[in-house]
Amino acid sequence: MNAIITATELASELAGPAAPVLLDIRYQLGGPPGRPQYEAGHLPGAVYVDLDTELAGAPGAAGRHPLPDLTVFAAAMRGAGVSADRAVVVYDGGQGWAAARAWWLLRWSGHPDVRVLDGGLAAWQTFGGVMSVDKETPRVGDFTPAPGAMPLLTADDAAALARRGVLLDARAAERYRGEVEPIDRVAGHIPGAVSAPTTENVADGGTTFRTASELAERFASLGATADAEVGVYCGSGVSAAQQVLALAVAGIPAALYVGSWSEWSGEPSRPIATGPQPG
Repeated sequence: MNAIITATELASELAGPAAPVLLDIRYQLGGPPGRPQYEAGHLPGAVYVDLDTELAGAPGAAGRHPLPDLTVFAAAMRGAGVSADRAVVVYDGGQGWAAARAWWLLRWSGHPDVRVLDGGLAAWQTFGGVMSVDKETPRVGDFTPAPGAMPLLTADDAAALARRGVLLDARAAERYRGEVEPIDRVAGHIPGAVSAPTTENVADGGTTFRTASELAERFASLGATADAEVGVYCGSGVSAAQQVLALAVAGIPAALYVGSWSEWSGEPSRPIATGPQPG
């Protein structure tokens, strides 16, 4: 099953007998808040899910967006209408990072059928899809998380993978090189990690993914192939989820280091590399 869905395909499924559950995951670091945007217009039937409070735990030693409390996550998913036997489509305002975080969490926790709307809300609007301002009241779902369906890395796992496999750093190249660090305690990257900015996963500077073959070629140039052991991290485990999604589109399984740089750099004893090379 493809991990992404086009606006045209989604419109067809929504008109069919087994319409998917829609989750609106609009989120942007530093704002504006996603809920007011959702209330001003969303895909008909879509339910808003808050990334900071429902798709992540409280910031701390485990990073800025650690795994959520499973009880909180389960309640949010069931309240949004998610059930184990019904497909789910997630979307956001365009970057695809927040939607990918929801996709990854649902897949990691055992949901078998989750896709991301390629190009997000902008793609739906370009297609001419209907928007709604209705207050949605979905039927409560029955989804029960069963974690472990997608590979997950700890800090120690990430360090080891960087030595024996391919650990991709999904942040901007200048953050990887250690030239700037706008958020976390210190600049640089995990020793052995390879720079692989998420911006290169999308076509022509837009929000839709490159083709599967283009993505496979891009990742192969970085050493990431279906035969390699691949992991991904970013600043706080959000944009890295988009990288895991892009790898899935290319047919390459990959593990996510959820704590990412915000966890790694928060522990002074962990080594840090700078410059353009893995180190």
